[in-house]
Amino acid sequence: MAVTAQMVKELREKTGAGMMDCKKALTETNGDMEKAIDFLREKGIAKAAKKADRIAAEGLTSVVVEGNKAVILEVNSETDFVAKNESFTALISVIGKHLLEADVATVEEALASTIKGENTTVAEYLNNAIAKIGEKISLRRFQIVEKGENAAFGAYLHMGGRIGVLSVVEGTTDEAVAKDVAMHVAAVNPRYISRDAVSEEEVAHEREVLTQQALNEGKPENIVAKMVEGRLGKFFEEICLNDQSFVKDPDQKVGKFVASKGGKVIAFVRYEVGEGMEKREDNFAEEVMSQVKK
Repeated sequence: MAVTAQMVKELREKTGAGMMDCKKALTETNGDMEKAIDFLREKGIAKAAKKADRIAAEGLTSVVVEGNKAVILEVNSETDFVAKNESFTALISVIGKHLLEADVATVEEALASTIKGENTTVAEYLNNAIAKIGEKISLRRFQIVEKGENAAFGAYLHMGGRIGVLSVVEGTTDEAVAKDVAMHVAAVNPRYISRDAVSEEEVAHEREVLTQQALNEGKPENIVAKMVEGRLGKFFEEICLNDQSFVKDPDQKVGKFVASKGGKVIAFVRYEVGEGMEKREDNFAEEVMSQVKK
């Protein structure tokens, strides 16, 4: 029996499984809708789909470096317990290496791409893992970064991957310097590399706020402008990497430290697991205390 697009659509709506999985199920069952649903359930794919509306705000970040290319990625799970599982870290490693090999730019493209040696797409690979582990697992984001020959990658994972940073320092091939930068970024979370990267609109807005702040403090108008410029300097120190005090040597600015090694930071990417995502409402502290009191 020929499998039509309408049949695939109907099966997707009933199970939540992917289009290719539905098409394969219908083909294998000669178009029998109920048998196709059973086929997906037996493969664990329908089970995985039912977990699609759950919140997956835990997980890990990872950085994979191969030659002049590197990728930083975040894969989410529902619980921290699963994120610490060896099979979960192995899964991230497989996906990270695949992303470096595959010519993909978006999560959608990545999910549809086939992993060499696994003979499955990334989406299918994740679905298989969901069926085994019993939690929603998702590839949330990734970024591939390339560097020149006279440059170094800095890869750093904090708390086993709760925070991941990938930095690029040009002008030196010393990976230790680039890693120091990555560690600093993980700790301080700058938004920009240098003042030049901050938009004129953002600077103007901050200047306006600081000016009004000084006037509200009753400062004379003739010294307000000088005060504002001084406070703007503090503002840049808070958000710009090069202006920040280096965490390993607070007497030195990050920009000066890197320059002393002959380098210059040209890029960094920082991922923190679950940032910007809805989290579970469970109050873990209260839960623990309730157990202690029993």
